[in-house]
Amino acid sequence: MTLLHDEDLTAAFDHASRSYDALVAANPGYHAHLRRSVRRLGLPGHGEGLRVLDLGCGTGASTAALRSVLPAADITAVDASAGMLARAAAKPWAGGVRFVHAPAEHLAGAHVDGPFDAVFAAYLFRNLTDPDAVLGTVRAVLRPGGRLAVHEYSLSGRRTDRAVWTLVCRGLVQPAATLLGDGPLYRHLWRSVVHFDPADRFAARLRAAGFDRVRALPLPGWQTGITHTFVAARPDDLR
Repeated sequence: MTLLHDEDLTAAFDHASRSYDALVAANPGYHAHLRRSVRRLGLPGHGEGLRVLDLGCGTGASTAALRSVLPAADITAVDASAGMLARAAAKPWAGGVRFVHAPAEHLAGAHVDGPFDAVFAAYLFRNLTDPDAVLGTVRAVLRPGGRLAVHEYSLSGRRTDRAVWTLVCRGLVQPAATLLGDGPLYRHLWRSVVHFDPADRFAARLRAAGFDRVRALPLPGWQTGITHTFVAARPDDLR
């Protein structure tokens, strides 16, 4: 099976949107890990007066993590999948959350304008055809000194991490997804992680895109060595 890209991937997410929340709820620590990654942004207080971009919000799990940790922030949540976005927008939200239907590659066309104080991107970059172009967009919409957190499946490089990932996907995730009619998306999930940058390479990609203070931080539990939070900042001076 080849990786899904662009319109094919968006269509697969549209189809899977009805069961997506149920599947991720079965992942131990999924929501707690998102909140941990938000805290790793290191934003002050409760986010009062801050603008945050939730890039690739899906059905709103990342948005909920942002709202939980930063209840006073103004959040713009963006996703390319209309189906996923509709599920997110239908949930009860306090004020200060706006949902926008747009691919990460075309924020300007959807009037998603900076400057933002922070950008949070969960499970997004391994699905992008041109991650470097999107990193350029992210840097452009951040204010000088603004912070980025990328929460992503990115293997540490050890054979055991790939083996655990394959076991979980093929033994648990893919059979359940196939029963729900979403087998192609979750086969893509396995393959996209295997083919994505390992953690040290993605950290290097962030530095090459002009970010500094880059760190790759592991997440606990069974995902140690599989999922990382990458934190970085737009330099104060972009000379």
